[in-house]
Amino acid sequence: MSGRASRWSEPERASDGGSRYRLRDLFTPLETLLVSGGDPRLALDPEDRVNAYGCAASPEPEIWNFASATASTISQAAYDRAALAREELMHKCLFDEVEVAFDARCEDMRDELRGHLQLSPRVDVVFSPSGTDSQLHALLLARTILGARPVTIVVGADQTGSGTTHTARGHHFSSMTASGVAVRKDGAVAGLAGTSLALPLREAAPGIAMRADADAAVLHAVEATIAQGAPVLLQIMDCSKLGWRAPSAACLDEIARRWPRKVQIVVDACQARLGRRRLRSYLDRGYMVLITGSKFFGGPAFSGALLVPKGLSRSLDRGKGIAPGIFDYAGRCDWPVAWTALRSRFERRPNFGQWLRWEAALAQIGGYYAVPALFRAEMLAALAAGIDSMIALSPSFRSVPTAINMGDADDEEFAQATIFPFTLLRDGKPVSIAETRAVHRALARDVSEEISGSAADREVAAQRCLIGQPVRLERQDETPQAVLRLCVGGRLVTEAWSPDMAKARRNVQQVLDRIAHVLVKIELLLDRGAAVAVPVKSAFEV
Repeated sequence: MSGRASRWSEPERASDGGSRYRLRDLFTPLETLLVSGGDPRLALDPEDRVNAYGCAASPEPEIWNFASATASTISQAAYDRAALAREELMHKCLFDEVEVAFDARCEDMRDELRGHLQLSPRVDVVFSPSGTDSQLHALLLARTILGARPVTIVVGADQTGSGTTHTARGHHFSSMTASGVAVRKDGAVAGLAGTSLALPLREAAPGIAMRADADAAVLHAVEATIAQGAPVLLQIMDCSKLGWRAPSAACLDEIARRWPRKVQIVVDACQARLGRRRLRSYLDRGYMVLITGSKFFGGPAFSGALLVPKGLSRSLDRGKGIAPGIFDYAGRCDWPVAWTALRSRFERRPNFGQWLRWEAALAQIGGYYAVPALFRAEMLAALAAGIDSMIALSPSFRSVPTAINMGDADDEEFAQATIFPFTLLRDGKPVSIAETRAVHRALARDVSEEISGSAADREVAAQRCLIGQPVRLERQDETPQAVLRLCVGGRLVTEAWSPDMAKARRNVQQVLDRIAHVLVKIELLLDRGAAVAVPVKSAFEV
């Protein structure tokens, strides 16, 4: 991180010398650029060259990836697009200033993202290094919209990104910003700090299930906050780490009826596991939406964006005050060109890493939606049925129920679950968090030498695979548990598709076979205790 910090900490100037300096950055190796311009979670371990999520900066097709709820290693197609995009920008910079060429490319990417998601040209896109950064952008904009400092109510606070605890209150979520500025984690972002309220989604009763009173809890929290004289930034969940969504549409209608202009809603859709009709519906209702290209779509971590309805953007650009701390979390090119007043306050600071990760993500998003809708829906349904069956058949696993209010027409292919959480069992009892973590780490390694079994067992143990990181669940009245997740991502669909339907069906079956292989490896690790011997690395903490 020190190299990245020193590069960005130099004064940004619009002079020719500054432009040449930034142009020189484009000649940095692509693998280095792809993990630049982000917070420390992107840094590669010096030994195994993977980030905090076990993902390398270059393609690793030999690894089976079912970890899209956490992060994915970049695909070859996405890597190739990033490489080509860099070459094209280099060429354009021969005829124009770096910042001008970069700004134009970012505008083109906004258009491309809107096109893939079938959004109106009136929807604005604010790019960021991660969904966590986008939460700070949403808080900044909500203050302008509401005309006061809101209280942030976070629905699903127990199943969102760990940084949300900090960003909801306008605090730093890491020790360094994506622009390379050293900060104090959980310290206040200058001019943005406030208060927040966490609403968990897990049922209070024993077991792991979504609470049935989520709507009532949300309404009560909003009512109590407004009664105290504060407006509300309500961050709703679609979908959580366990695949849950709340509150219901009826609850949101009630909020709009009872408290017009006192509640601004932002949708945490960072998992991008929602139909395009539902996404448009949120924006049509005036909600901001947090999204990433690095979860369901399978782009490299991290690539964040805040989608802003046009009805809001007019007031946003006219806003006079701005929290000074936000300058460490955005550059001029992150904001839409149409927001001239707001943009003028930010430095011309191209973030090449963020840009290239979005180039890679757009390759994945475009590839996914190029697949016929019928095949997308049928494949997700086939995988959901197969995974549910496999988990249910094993005494080593206990599945976690999906959300209780999903499955209407706006969900489209996402009426099917794409995140499959389960706990690990031994003799019918959940294994410890430490062993769950160890199993997760061992899955990403060839552990065939640690398995004293048959040749078939060693072959299973040799396959490297990524699944969703363990989610830690805890309450005061029970022993903490960890839940693993098998994740279906858009890349599986894109890679399985073929106009030859017989071949496409074989490809879907191959995906199911691989999932079965992953589950068998987990069972081997539990049975032989091999996972426990794997050294613990802090990068893989829950």
